Amino acid sequence: MSAFRINTNIGALRAYNALRKVTENTEKTQLRLATRRRINSVADDTSGFAVGKSLDQKIKLMRAAQNNIGSAKDMLSTAETQLISVKDLITDIRSKIADATNAAADSTRIAGDIKALAKEIANIFNTTKFNNTKLLVSTSAMTNGTTFSFQTGADASDKLDVNYMQSAQGTLAGSNTVTTSSYTITGIGSAVSDALTQLAAVGTSSAAISSLSSYLNTFENAIDGALSKVGNYVQRLDIKDEFLTSAIANSQSSYSRLFDADMALEQLNATKGQISQQVAMSMLAQANMAPQQILNLFR
Repeated sequence: MSAFRINTNIGALRAYNALRKVTENTEKTQLRLATRRRINSVADDTSGFAVGKSLDQKIKLMRAAQNNIGSAKDMLSTAETQLISVKDLITDIRSKIADATNAAADSTRIAGDIKALAKEIANIFNTTKFNNTKLLVSTSAMTNGTTFSFQTGADASDKLDVNYMQSAQGTLAGSNTVTTSSYTITGIGSAVSDALTQLAAVGTSSAAISSLSSYLNTFENAIDGALSKVGNYVQRLDIKDEFLTSAIANSQSSYSRLFDADMALEQLNATKGQISQQVAMSMLAQANMAPQQILNLFR
C-alpha cells in the first residue's frame, strides 16, 4: 500500500495537484474580475478571440466611416449656405433690374450696385472652402465639380462620390475663367462665367440692365440644381448614418457577449475557488503528515 511508502507521498502529490488546479482556476477568475473581461488571452477562447477581434475591427472602421459622414455633412452644409447666399444676391440683382425700369431711377448707380453684387458673388465662389479645399469651383480635388469621395462603410469599397456642382439644370464648376477689372475667377461652368461676364460689363442704360435677366435665369437654375443635389446627398448620408449607428450597436453587443465578463458569476466562482483553496491546503497538510504513522512501527 502507498501509505507505507515514505520516499514518495502519493496522497500528498494528488492533494498538491488538486490544490494547483483550484489555484489556477481561482487566479483566472480573479483576473477576469480585475479586467472585467472574459477573454484575457487567446488560450481562454481561441475561436471567440478571433471572432471578437474581427468585430472590434469592424466597429472601429464603422466609427471612422461615421466620422466621414459627419465631415461630408459639414462640407455640404458649408456649400449649401454659400449657394443660398448666391441665390439671395441674384434676387437682389433682380430687384435692381426691376428698379431700372423706373424712369425716375438713376440707372448709373443701379449698374454700379449690380457690379458690386457681382463682385461679391465671384468672391463667394473663390473663397468658399472646407478644410482649405474650394467647394464651388473646379480644383485638383474636385475636377469639374465631380468628385468628393467619402468612405461611408466598413469596407473600403463602400464609398459615396459627392458631385453637387453638375446637374440637369446646369453646371456651376467647369474649366472657364472670367477676368475683369474687379475680379478673376477660375474653374467655373458656362452658366456662372456667362452671368459674371455680363454683370461685370453691364451698361448704364435701362435696356442693358434688363438684358441681364436671361443670364440670371440660367445662373439661378444651375444654383437650384446644385442645392437640390446637396439636399439629396444629405438625405443619403442621413440614411447611412442611421444604418451605421444601428450596426455599431449590434456589433458592440456581440463583442460584449464574447469579451465582457459576467461579474456576478465570476464573483461566485472566485468565492468558491477561495473556499476550495483553503480546503485543498488543509488536506495537503494532512496528506503530507500521513507517512509519520510509519514511526509507530519503530516504538
